[in-house]
Amino acid sequence: MSNSTPATRDLFAQYVVPTYGRFELQLARGMGTQVWDEAGKRYLDFGAGIAVTSIGHSHPRLAAAVSAQIGVLVHTSNLYFTRPQGLLAQRLVECVGAPGKIFFCNSGAEANEALYKLARKFGNEGTPPPPRHAAGELISSASNRTGILTMDGSFHGRTLAGISATGQDKVKKGFQPMVDGFRHVPFNDGPSLVSAVQDPGTVAILLEPIQGEVGIRPATPEFLRLARELCDEHRLLLLFDEVQCGLGRTGDWCGWKTLTGSDSLMPDAVSWAKGIGGGLPLGAVWISDKPVTLKTGATVPLCDLLGPGSHGTTFGGTPLMCAGALEVLQVIEDEGLMENARQLGPYARQAIEAIASPLISEVRSVGLMLAFELAPDFASKAHLPQDKIPSLFLVEALHTAGLLSVPSGASAVRWLPPLNVTRAEIDEATHILRSVLSQLAS
Repeated sequence: MSNSTPATRDLFAQYVVPTYGRFELQLARGMGTQVWDEAGKRYLDFGAGIAVTSIGHSHPRLAAAVSAQIGVLVHTSNLYFTRPQGLLAQRLVECVGAPGKIFFCNSGAEANEALYKLARKFGNEGTPPPPRHAAGELISSASNRTGILTMDGSFHGRTLAGISATGQDKVKKGFQPMVDGFRHVPFNDGPSLVSAVQDPGTVAILLEPIQGEVGIRPATPEFLRLARELCDEHRLLLLFDEVQCGLGRTGDWCGWKTLTGSDSLMPDAVSWAKGIGGGLPLGAVWISDKPVTLKTGATVPLCDLLGPGSHGTTFGGTPLMCAGALEVLQVIEDEGLMENARQLGPYARQAIEAIASPLISEVRSVGLMLAFELAPDFASKAHLPQDKIPSLFLVEALHTAGLLSVPSGASAVRWLPPLNVTRAEIDEATHILRSVLSQLAS
């Protein structure tokens, strides 16, 4: 690099807003489950852009699909019909396996914004449930319900409403006041959820079937079923955030189906993003066609509640993004990548557990969503400097050894490899992890 051309790191220091704590890696290219930095060093990518590059880097079929579409029609705005958007909507409804419709946007945060607005619209314009009684006492029914219950430990995006919905204080600091209407309850705590829905202003329950950002913590099947029963009983919406766990990563198109083992439980709406486009910026929401009776007396499907003028996006669902996402979903099906997730997820978990390192206290996984919790005494055993966060310290050590992974808070590390990861690549990643942990422990 000539003296007149600034280094990538220097360009960021001078011109990019520092909203990310970036690692000292300057990545230049990728292929499959591998990436290379600007110096030519190879890494196994077990982060996949945080569960985004679902079919790996530079998949030839995705490249061909996008190249073909970019030469035909890139963008028209949503004032018009385009066939790729209609075909992708059909495909996603088939993935859910229940009637409904799709709203397209650009990211997971935007998909979740659509869920909040759907819930507000439902609560403000839908007929409220009749008054309830508890222990002989009348509980009035709110005429306009706007409260959304979310879970402690959840993560729903970086918009102002997203951080308000998120059940983690760290994302809220400096951005008060929060958007009204969100209340957090303990995850997987049935009695707390039962108590919380008694508030007559509650309109919806929003949860991640598998919490990703805090280190792969799945909901129990019993908790999911209870949430569905409570929503049916109190006429609430059940909303699932599957931005990280959806569309193949757990071994099923829908993460909640992996957990419940059946198709009998259905939410009222689901948000997706990340792996839906294999690296292309795209988000989507499935909304069921359950009937909703409005205060006007009319009955409409829930999926038609957000009518013209009520919500929108400039770039959501462009022909280019939809053509790419259609190919991603077809690759997942054609190459048997959900079966690969079902088979190699447990294999990877067992491989990590077999390391038997005193620096790891627990391994959690669902399909190819894995996390290992660092031991409470990791800092002392690994002789960390006082200013080092354990998860970041380990991730940086793994970088040096040639493996990319994702920190989760201060004490956990995630593996979220592409769905077409191989057994040999898992063996290589495990070898790197074992070697780094052994060095730290000694």
